Amino acid sequence: MPQETEIKLALHPRDAERLLAHPLLRGLPRAGQRLFNTYFDTPDLALREARLAVRERRVGGRSLLTVKTSGSTVGGLSQRGEWEVPKPRGRVDFSRVVDEPALAAALKDWAPRLRAVFRTDFARRAMVVEHAGARVELAFDDGHIAVGNGRRVRRERLLEVELELLDGPVDALLDLAHTLVLGPEGRTAGALRLHPEPRSKAERGYALFAGQAAMPRRAAPLELRRDMTAREAFQAASLACLTHLQANEAEPRALAHLPPAAAPLPDPEFVHQLRVALRRLRTGLRLFRDHLPRRWVAHWSAHWKGLADTLGAARNWDVFATEWLPERLPDSDARPEAQALRAWVAGQRREANLAVARALADPAHALALLAFTRSVFALPEPRERVNLPRWAVATLRRGHARLREQARDARRLGPDGRHELRLALKKLRYTQEFLVGLLDPKRAARSTATLADAQTLLGELNDLSTAQVLLQRVPAALAPTLVATLQAGLQAQLEAGLLALPTMETALERSPLPW
Repeated sequence: MPQETEIKLALHPRDAERLLAHPLLRGLPRAGQRLFNTYFDTPDLALREARLAVRERRVGGRSLLTVKTSGSTVGGLSQRGEWEVPKPRGRVDFSRVVDEPALAAALKDWAPRLRAVFRTDFARRAMVVEHAGARVELAFDDGHIAVGNGRRVRRERLLEVELELLDGPVDALLDLAHTLVLGPEGRTAGALRLHPEPRSKAERGYALFAGQAAMPRRAAPLELRRDMTAREAFQAASLACLTHLQANEAEPRALAHLPPAAAPLPDPEFVHQLRVALRRLRTGLRLFRDHLPRRWVAHWSAHWKGLADTLGAARNWDVFATEWLPERLPDSDARPEAQALRAWVAGQRREANLAVARALADPAHALALLAFTRSVFALPEPRERVNLPRWAVATLRRGHARLREQARDARRLGPDGRHELRLALKKLRYTQEFLVGLLDPKRAARSTATLADAQTLLGELNDLSTAQVLLQRVPAALAPTLVATLQAGLQAQLEAGLLALPTMETALERSPLPW
């Protein structure tokens, strides 16, 4: 299968002129070549379900037919199968287009039902750049994606840079992307709002066609092979976490480019999934730290913790404003105190979400994504090779032993002990999810379910404790009587919840070990 390896970078419109002033792009032709593209699918979108794209491209007087597979995307770097030929006249024989018999047969079955679904229309300015031992086609695309016709047409702006590796190392492609983001001055302070874009034009077109709002994405299951080295296992785990992170960035990031007061806040689940992705990533760094360069682990652990703290603050306000407070203070409560408290909480929540948006939109974040991806691919193999399944079992044994000790001590240590136990539960649960492919699947599933149940209970207690802390921040003159009533109710709920701790501790003691 011919492989296309590229990085796609979405550009903020206000940075277009500065990008074109970059020394690497000064040679781009001023007049771009116009590309008209039509994407096809069946009425029931069978190609989209199969994660394929069939496209007809008109360039000048030529027409090209392209078939693409979904491949993989991480850190903005995409690798996918691609076949492109001059468009045949009449009915297309896909066996002459793709060299995979099963795929060709499937396309032959779909061919009679193919119809136009959406279009892209953009000017492309392209050049070939030689960089760090590689040849890269650099294309600057400016146009739109369109669905429908006439008055019913819907459009979405398309402004991006594509870097396609023609030959040479993938590392050079990532380095070139990093150089572009740094901007014409080559400094972090003047970096461009040029962000790794995990979605293809086809994915964006299908979303526009379906009229679908972006949906939060959960982590895909991670499957490690028993014959992997520790480095290979970490690479697979960390890049999967990065894919999960990037799949949930666009909606929260967009808030940074909208009028602050009027912009609607994104679905709170986006921030939650971003936070989960970073927790899993940081778990991976901690889990594999003995098999990775020490300074590298320290640097990236500290870096991702900063973003995790920003996400954590936003998540606390999201839960407080959308779950906890409405249950105790419904919209029907029209008392001035209630209205004032709701307005103040809404303002705190907006500020916390704006902090997330600014962090994600900051060019420093784009640079970090590219740098981390590049450094993960370049990790050296440890000197000592480990038996991965044995190492996994030994690691989990130690984790379960520590967890059971913490469960016994949780009540005696009070809120701090419960908080530490909750964090330990999450770390161990994520660790088991990383290593599940190396364990007995049934035992691992039962053990992970027990950890999840215990985590849920402690999470509910933690939410109550967090609500107490957030209520303490309410200005004293705002709604003193109402806040005092809410605090008293919180304390009663906490005391009732603590009665369930012994049952949880017993469940953890009796939990089946996952091996």
